[in-house]
Amino acid sequence: MNIIRFTTVNDLREEIFRAPLEQYVLVQLDDREIELDPLCIHRYTEIASEIDSTLTYSYYRERNEDGTLLLHPVNDYQPGSVRDDFDFGPLVLLNAADVLSATEDFTREESDMLDGGWYALRLRITIGKMMAMIPEYLYTATRTDYRKSGEKQHDYVDPKNRAYQLQMEKTLTDHLRQIDGLVTPGNTKVDYDAEEFPVEASVVIPVRNRVSTVMDAVNSALSQKCDFKFNVIVVDNESTDGTLELLEAVEDPRMKLIKVSADENLGIGGCWNRALLSEHCGRFAVQLDSDDLYNSHDVLKTIVSRFRSGNFGMVVGSYMMVDFNGNPIPPGLISHEEWTDSNGPNNALRINGFGAPRAFFTPVARGILFPNVSYGEDYAMALRISREYGIGRIYEPLYLCRRWEGNSDASLSIEKTNANNNYKDCLRSIELMARVRQNMQSRPMPGLPLPDLGALMNPENDPDASWDDDDDFDEFDEFDGDDSDLPF
Repeated sequence: MNIIRFTTVNDLREEIFRAPLEQYVLVQLDDREIELDPLCIHRYTEIASEIDSTLTYSYYRERNEDGTLLLHPVNDYQPGSVRDDFDFGPLVLLNAADVLSATEDFTREESDMLDGGWYALRLRITIGKMMAMIPEYLYTATRTDYRKSGEKQHDYVDPKNRAYQLQMEKTLTDHLRQIDGLVTPGNTKVDYDAEEFPVEASVVIPVRNRVSTVMDAVNSALSQKCDFKFNVIVVDNESTDGTLELLEAVEDPRMKLIKVSADENLGIGGCWNRALLSEHCGRFAVQLDSDDLYNSHDVLKTIVSRFRSGNFGMVVGSYMMVDFNGNPIPPGLISHEEWTDSNGPNNALRINGFGAPRAFFTPVARGILFPNVSYGEDYAMALRISREYGIGRIYEPLYLCRRWEGNSDASLSIEKTNANNNYKDCLRSIELMARVRQNMQSRPMPGLPLPDLGALMNPENDPDASWDDDDDFDEFDEFDGDDSDLPF
């Protein structure tokens, strides 16, 4: 079996037509040199055949410049793995018939996209189909990217990639429309003054063992100049390095210290919930990490004004990447300008973050609450809010995000990076299923019960299912009186 270097979808179709009649095609997704293990093709085709997989991929090794090898595991594909940078590795096995069927109506425009149409192709072929990730190291690829995780984190917001981002957004939007996963932004109204709060705004700072940075953050928050009352809620999560002692010495009555004991087993999300549910929490709860700073005295005023100017469950600002001394470092300003009021909540399923600083209308956040984790808790909250409520954006920098050796995401192992991506894919899967279900319930099918999403996700649990996909969404069609094309 020859390896086909993927360039465009149309070229791939032509390669399939020219190749000997085979069920599968082996496709290389980038230009790295690849060395196949002796049993690589055998394992790919064997497993793909046994489960009728439409896309099969595996763990692989990366060869460093000095010849040493780095193991590179990859994640299982989930229904919510719809981000365009999902890491399959450079080698995948595709079902040839599925490729041809999924791309039969592919336009020249789709094939000519900056990624050759790969994102659109893999979204299409995974609808209602089985995929296989083989947790075995079956080939070796030359390593070409030696950057640390923190240096790669914001590639997707690099302005030079803007045209690419717009194409990927359109591709995802088309996919969500096909599976009935689109939401309309800002349907739910809010009443900011329906209840009383002790202050208009609270800056929330969860912290654990940040003795060298926490007072910078606290002083940044306390120095805000506002024409309304505000406070600063610091939630100390059992610090042992002197952080707690520093906080206890603060005499400003606007700072409210919440002490968390170890037996509460709280992550950052759990600490946020303690702040939100406390009697001190204001009408708007505004984020500040314990090693970062606001860039002016007017940040709180700007955020509250943005809330008051519209109908928002959440407001998100922009931030500048800086070193520990406050000097700008690449990529500089992170403004998330890929967000649009008309499609932002849908495009949010494709990207890994909403931006910062994040601020929440407290009654909305209290009704949802954060998952008790220390990574992705803010993304989970923002996704959930965006399903129903408008999100106000501020594109001017409000926040200095300091990169230093103590940052938790500055240099992550591939295993930790995978774990983080896997969790966010899980959040996307949950949110995507909830959105599909919400849309189905808003358009009930006369005389027909709603399908069980659990069965759609795991059809082996549904004896009446006629497909064999236990990992991915099937396609939903609005009922038109003819049930011959329904997937349930």
